[in-house]
Amino acid sequence: MLKELIPALRMTFVLALLTGLIFPLFITAVSQALFPEKANGSLVRNNKGDVVGSALLAQKFEAPKYFHPRPSAAGSGYAGEASGGTNLGPTSTKLIMGIADDPNTKADESFAGIKQLAESYRKENELDPNAAVPVDAVTRSASGLDPDISEANAMMQAPRVARARNLKADDVKAMIRKYRTDRDLQILGEPRLNVLTINMALDNIK
Repeated sequence: MLKELIPALRMTFVLALLTGLIFPLFITAVSQALFPEKANGSLVRNNKGDVVGSALLAQKFEAPKYFHPRPSAAGSGYAGEASGGTNLGPTSTKLIMGIADDPNTKADESFAGIKQLAESYRKENELDPNAAVPVDAVTRSASGLDPDISEANAMMQAPRVARARNLKADDVKAMIRKYRTDRDLQILGEPRLNVLTINMALDNIK
């Protein structure tokens, strides 16, 4: 029995060494050598060198002078430790109409449905009450942390941002075109804008 046990223990040790130490160290070394910025989390820094976020994770922006990200279902909203979606199907009444908070319970059970989100979006951007709005403006991503918005969404927010910053709407739209990311491989997805990146660029305008 000992004769059979020793090779098994030896193989366990070798595999543990390979998969638990050598392979991770190899991958870390390669990633740090080839693309250190991405390997370290695509961190975004301000002019002082301080980390203000990650280009991969959405943050909550509510002030009129900022572009707003997609709605989030991650925790109470944009919580990195609680990444996730609503898990509500397209026919869900809760998803479409939302629900109000029950005053008889301690927990906040309120949930803004697509209808409420669309109404709020139109109001804050001073749009016509019946105006069509971009899908990503009223739907939550699967992670709740999508850092990008569509170009169409950004263009609809541009006049509000321009008014709040005393800028020309055309100048803000020009910045959108400057900082947008085109379709992957020119065919996948839609043109998009990283919310944190454009908001930092706006704050840097003198």
